Amino acid sequence: MAAASEPVGLGGPRGPARPEPPPTRFHEVHGANIRVDPSGTRATRVESFAHGVCFSREPLAPGQVFLVEIEEKELGWCGHLRLGLTALDPASLASVPEFSLPDLVSLGQSWVFAITRHHNRVPREGQADAESAAPSRPQALLVEPYLRIQQFRIPRDRLVGRSRPGLYSHLLDQLYEQNVLPPTARRSRLGVLFCPREDGTADMHIVINGEDMGPSARGLPCARPLYAVVDVFASTKSVRLVQLEYGLPSLQTLCRLVIQKSVVHRLAIDGLHLPKGLKDFCKYE
Repeated sequence: MAAASEPVGLGGPRGPARPEPPPTRFHEVHGANIRVDPSGTRATRVESFAHGVCFSREPLAPGQVFLVEIEEKELGWCGHLRLGLTALDPASLASVPEFSLPDLVSLGQSWVFAITRHHNRVPREGQADAESAAPSRPQALLVEPYLRIQQFRIPRDRLVGRSRPGLYSHLLDQLYEQNVLPPTARRSRLGVLFCPREDGTADMHIVINGEDMGPSARGLPCARPLYAVVDVFASTKSVRLVQLEYGLPSLQTLCRLVIQKSVVHRLAIDGLHLPKGLKDFCKYE
């Protein structure tokens, strides 16, 4: 299956020697207050507001998005999810830092940012300030099926958060699609990836509900393994991983898209003569 970045895939031509990236999972090394579920796809901070740093189980492939959805929030804390990359092997850490910012970053070879739409864009030397101050919104945000980030094309469908099924879910879903909700709202989807450059370095990009925020950091060591960092910090209590399809969409995904376009809101899916597993997939994914 051909991957969906440029004409050839994630980082280059792909064949038996270069398989598709494995499903993303959380590393068994994590902060003291984190509990990861048996599937390795859900991380929950069980107490306090700190010690919530998590890592990807495997280094990311070029163009591979480590995508999380905010599942639970906790009132009473100031601050939100933090996201980034590290060249440090989590298994080599003597202990997991209490915070990603500044503790993990101060160890070096780590690039982590608090989630925001505005200040995480780094201009290249000589680039005009006005040009780099904010990422440009795609003109066809609701039509273009792929998000284009440098040399990569990433299917947009699962990058965008979705509301819980309900009578007004079709209206709430539009707010996620248009990316007008706060970036750390419940059920928002946030991702991080890196894009190699010709000089042997890489740019780190953060994606919020299907919109690229531009390069958040430059000059990352592309030759070294880069792990995703997710800090389940303060008001963010629980996140789950969302898997992406980098090749041709599966038959299940194509069926879901057709069904969703044929109903006014997702509660109507319950009335269709379909297997329960497919109904749940159409309502919740």
